[in-house]
Amino acid sequence: MTLKSVDTLLDVLHFADSHTAVIVPELGIRVSYDSLRQQVLAMADALATAGIRRGDRVAIVLPNGLPAIVSFLAASIAGTAAPLNPAYPYEEFFFFLEDTAARLLICPPTGAEEARSAAADRNIPVFSVEMSDQGTVRLLNAPKGISATAPSADDVALVLHTSGSTGRPKRVPLRHFNLAVSSANIANTYALSPEDVSLCIMPLFHIHGLVASILATLVSGGIVVAPTKFNPLAFWRVVREYRVSWYSGVPTMHQLLLARTRGEKPADARSLRFIRSASAPLSPEIIHRMEEVFGVPFVEAYGMTEAAHQMTSNPLPPRHRKRGSVGVGIGIRISIMDEQGNDLGTNQRGEVVIQGANVFRGYENNPEANASSFVNGWFRTGDQGFLDADCYLHLTGRIKDLIIRGGENIAPREIDEVLLQHLAVAEAVTFGFPHPTLGEEVAAAVVLHEPESETESTLLKFCRERLAEFKSPKRIYVVESIPTTATGKIRRRAVAAALLDEQG
Repeated sequence: MTLKSVDTLLDVLHFADSHTAVIVPELGIRVSYDSLRQQVLAMADALATAGIRRGDRVAIVLPNGLPAIVSFLAASIAGTAAPLNPAYPYEEFFFFLEDTAARLLICPPTGAEEARSAAADRNIPVFSVEMSDQGTVRLLNAPKGISATAPSADDVALVLHTSGSTGRPKRVPLRHFNLAVSSANIANTYALSPEDVSLCIMPLFHIHGLVASILATLVSGGIVVAPTKFNPLAFWRVVREYRVSWYSGVPTMHQLLLARTRGEKPADARSLRFIRSASAPLSPEIIHRMEEVFGVPFVEAYGMTEAAHQMTSNPLPPRHRKRGSVGVGIGIRISIMDEQGNDLGTNQRGEVVIQGANVFRGYENNPEANASSFVNGWFRTGDQGFLDADCYLHLTGRIKDLIIRGGENIAPREIDEVLLQHLAVAEAVTFGFPHPTLGEEVAAAVVLHEPESETESTLLKFCRERLAEFKSPKRIYVVESIPTTATGKIRRRAVAAALLDEQG
């Protein structure tokens, strides 16, 4: 399919016809492209009448679903959308409402009390959004009288915060053309068409769900199935009922779905064309099991907020998928640089740097971060990796997470993947701990499929047989769970801090 050129998120809704755009599975509601466009424009006009102008931030605290989609698109057209995690406590709402300079907050008709309280303390007006039984979304008591002006490609459509584990979160402003280009890149990567049906299980306060699941589907004229939350128990019923052809998720979601199959392909999975994974790494062993069980290509992609999500992806057949890599760049330039900003050759490890129309221009009001994040026009991702002879990117870990043991740089992810080869290990995370002479030593935490099925000593022996001595963990902790962020990223430093603190 040849995609129509889009410059703004308003252009994403160019399919003004009766073809279904969004399905609300809990209610069996189908909303056409024409209806979606009208609802978005009506809410954008209401926001404009409420005083929202170009660049004004509209905070959105909504669960997944049609109201979140309409509110995001309307806010991006009238001003700038600033979706927030509905699970935040009062203190975080209070911080993020100030940090984004939110002019208005959109909430559900009931609930979201902590967000409402924080908004009241910030003197920010709150509007409730409701959905009728027919799938019509509107602001309650919506003001009327002013029409929102159409955005330009260079206007900021969305502002999100980085999910860094240390320091103050950085604001990432993404322009309409960043999002439009990224959406088209994703649609082209997977040859999305009006025949495709995407099941959106990623949260819509995160770039993964917004761009991959929603915008890439809409820009290709497909259908988005948008439940209010990810429910492993109802997942395959929804796939069967709406003939879902693909979904994108994070490793924890894939592993939950895989565990429930007991090694047999669900009969309800017949409509699937492919499965996509992003936002956090997944071991090659799990990918192999996913493809064996579900019988469709499993493609791992690599993205980040600063690039409006996707940077690379393993391609679909007939092109080759390389397990252990995150694929090739689509519509973006990838390079590997050393600490001095010099380009490195094939199979040489260094920092992954990117250029492209989907890449943002810089963090808001943070000249120090911008000075360290860009080199010679390239954005420094903070990830270490290498490009092979076929230009497939292989990630070896976050540079800040590297364990430096006696002058040797050790990538924690490499050890994670060895531990995950053990049949008893469900999850693994590797980290460094202080050592008096070596600087750091290697430790890991694991979650077992069956509690007490393995001991620390047998897991240590397993690693020693597969890793160089200097890389092998010297401690392994068996834990009940490994903390992750709301979008599935392992909180490596949080694990290390908690376990090392327990050891005194």
